[in-house]
Amino acid sequence: MQRYFVNHRANDDRFIIKGDDRHHIVKVMRMQIDDEIICVDQERKQAICRLAEITDETVVADVVQWLEGNSELPISITIASGLPKGDKLEWIIQKGTELGAHQFLPFSAARSVVKWDDKKAAKKIERWQKIAKEAAEQSHRTMVPDMISPMSFNAMLEKSKDFQYKLAAYEEESRDGEASNFSAVLKQMQPGDSLLIVFGPEGGLADEEVKKLESTGFILCGLGPRILRTETAPLYTLAAVSYHFELLR
Repeated sequence: MQRYFVNHRANDDRFIIKGDDRHHIVKVMRMQIDDEIICVDQERKQAICRLAEITDETVVADVVQWLEGNSELPISITIASGLPKGDKLEWIIQKGTELGAHQFLPFSAARSVVKWDDKKAAKKIERWQKIAKEAAEQSHRTMVPDMISPMSFNAMLEKSKDFQYKLAAYEEESRDGEASNFSAVLKQMQPGDSLLIVFGPEGGLADEEVKKLESTGFILCGLGPRILRTETAPLYTLAAVSYHFELLR
């Protein structure tokens, strides 16, 4: 059943769908009156709804049944990615959303080939947010991850003060066979805790960045014996977190 995140409610039992979602329902899915969809409100409540009215501006959907259950990871994970080349960040956002990330924080790393252009910022962030929304709907989540505007490495360090736990994936730790730090942090965490994990761009984190991360309270961790690409490492991490907190329990 098609799922939509809806910002407008006429009352407790009626959703008002506008904009791109209205277009998707009418023009793409070609739905009719009495067809059913799932609506998720801003409080993460979800309901099976039946289409009651279709106009040139809106689709009105009446609640048939409120749904129980929660598909979100029990801890809040923010993926901080050193700006990678091409469409790799879009891949990280799409797949990372499917795997349960709560936020994405791109930053300019020393080895980032891509340089952030403030003039194109609004369109880029809007596109990333759309990718996250569509991935959240596809994977039946109850929230759309937040897209934090790209920032400098030092600004990211300052932002890290907002998190309870902080990790940095460092390939030298993998080469040395160090895999215990990641596991140890997960074992310490409790439902509701927040985790920021930093990944370098192609070429990894620079030595000076690693020193600053350590001095700011980050724990360096390896992600197994193999060296992962910048777009693979966040997905490995999210899958491991899901296994630890969801499949083992």
